Amino acid sequence: MTLQSVLTLITNIIIRKKNIIMKIEKYNKLPNDAMKVRDTVFCKEQGLVDVPDDTDDVAVHFLLYNDDMIPVGTCRVFKEGNTYILGRLAVLKEYRGKGFGSQIVRSAEEHIRCIGGESLMLHSQSSAASFYKTLGYLE
Repeated sequence: MTLQSVLTLITNIIIRKKNIIMKIEKYNKLPNDAMKVRDTVFCKEQGLVDVPDDTDDVAVHFLLYNDDMIPVGTCRVFKEGNTYILGRLAVLKEYRGKGFGSQIVRSAEEHIRCIGGESLMLHSQSSAASFYKTLGYLE
């Protein structure tokens, strides 16, 4: 059994933006590609430590691929009480500022709405506050 067959693919979303095709996939297990993006952004770029945790085992993971099927962004969503939490949003540096992070967040929001969620809270670095404000989130 391959890793791809072990990971349960829930949904595919295709994004066409300025002649660039991006694909967002949802998984109910942490894909290796998501860890690669998180490692690049959080560990190598920001000097943080990011290791898989118990939350990764219960979260839904969103993974953004470019048109060459290279992973370029990720986030996770999980339920805590009656609230859903979005966190570990990471987009590779060369893909930032092009709307792809927003697309991942919007995909996560749609997923939460589809499963009956009414409340979403962010786990985020304070340096990302302005990004989330552009999406309508409050501090």
